[in-house]
Amino acid sequence: MADVATARRSRLTPEREAELYEAVLELLREVGYDALTMDAVAARTRSSKATLYRQWGGKAELVVKALRHNKRIRVEDIDTGSLRGDLYTLMTQDDDCTMQASADLMRGIAMAIHNNPDLRETFRAQLVEPEMKEFQKVVDRAVQRGEVRADCPALEFTLHMMIGGFATRTLLDDQPPTQAFLTSYIDAVILPALGVTTH
Repeated sequence: MADVATARRSRLTPEREAELYEAVLELLREVGYDALTMDAVAARTRSSKATLYRQWGGKAELVVKALRHNKRIRVEDIDTGSLRGDLYTLMTQDDDCTMQASADLMRGIAMAIHNNPDLRETFRAQLVEPEMKEFQKVVDRAVQRGEVRADCPALEFTLHMMIGGFATRTLLDDQPPTQAFLTSYIDAVILPALGVTTH
């Protein structure tokens, strides 16, 4: 079954696939998940709706694949030799403008997830769980290097802290997350919680 899916997908060039994903993200920013339709995607990308369904199966998978494609850096590619360097790289992969656009997009997706079980399941399976596994490798390397004690009680909450800093910046301060804020947050909150000295 996987080979059939791969064969179907391979008909699109990487450039065409990237173009489709960018159009999906544009529509998401314009109308939100609930109002986004496969008809609108087909019209925006000059595709047939049948082609979209054949390639992605439905709206939830298309949107999640577009979000995943939009990530500039993969967690598994990060290994700077220090936890601080890894976290800085993760949190500052985008400039401030791109970060604000991403934060707005993810806020809209987070709201849609509550009302769309298919989106929630696809988002968890294709984005959240793989990212959690890869992020755990970053943390495990820090333990292996001796930067963080293996019995540190904050270890299991590292990803929660990372996401919390990014997500609550707008909610609490009414400001977008910025590189300056996130790097300060890493040094003031995350690393001290893990027992990592920053000097």
